[in-house]
Amino acid sequence: MTKQWKLKEIVLMSILGVAFAVIYLLAFGLGQGLVGLLTPFGIGPLGYEFIYGIWFIVSIIAAYIIRKPGAAFTSELIAGTVEVLIGSPAGPQLIMSAAVQGLGAETAFALTKWQDYRTRILVLAGVMTAIFSFAWHFYSAGFYAYEYWLVAIMLVTRIISSILITGLLGKWLSDQLAKTGVLRGYALGKEHRQKGEHHHVS
Repeated sequence: MTKQWKLKEIVLMSILGVAFAVIYLLAFGLGQGLVGLLTPFGIGPLGYEFIYGIWFIVSIIAAYIIRKPGAAFTSELIAGTVEVLIGSPAGPQLIMSAAVQGLGAETAFALTKWQDYRTRILVLAGVMTAIFSFAWHFYSAGFYAYEYWLVAIMLVTRIISSILITGLLGKWLSDQLAKTGVLRGYALGKEHRQKGEHHHVS
C-alpha cells in the first residue's frame, strides 16, 4: 500500500475534521448538561466521561477509511483546531488536547505498521486515545485534585466510552458510509467492493 497521500484523501480528511469539529462543539454542550446533573451528587467531573469517546471518533474514522500514516493524528488535530476557531469555550489549549488524542490513536495503528484495521485495532486505538488524553488531562485539567476513587471511575468510564463510541460506533459509521459507494476511491471503499465481489463469486 502506497504511503503517499492523494489530494482526495487530504480533502476527505479535512472535510471529516471540519464536520466533526461541529459535532464536538455540540457534544461539549451535552457534556456540560451531564456535569450539571451529576454535580449535586458530588460526581460532576464524571459527566463528560460518559460521552468522551465522541471527541476521539474522527481519528478512527479517518484512519479506517484512508489507512495511511498520519490520518488519525491529522484529522483529530484539524477537528480540534476548527473547534477552537468556531468558538469552543475550552479555548486554544484544546488544540494541544487534540494533538495528544490524535497521537494516542496514531500509536495504535503504528504498532501494526498501519497494516491492520480490524475491529480489535480500532478499539485499541480508542482505548489508547483515552489513556493518552486522560494522562494529559490529569495535569492540564487538574484531575490530580480529585479523590482517587473518582479519578479511577473517570478513567474507566472514559475507556468504556472510547470502546463503544470511538472504536465500535466509529467503525459502524464508516462501514455504513462505505456501503453507499461514496468511498469507492478510498481504501475502505475498495475493501468493501472486494468483499462484495468475493461474496458474489462464492
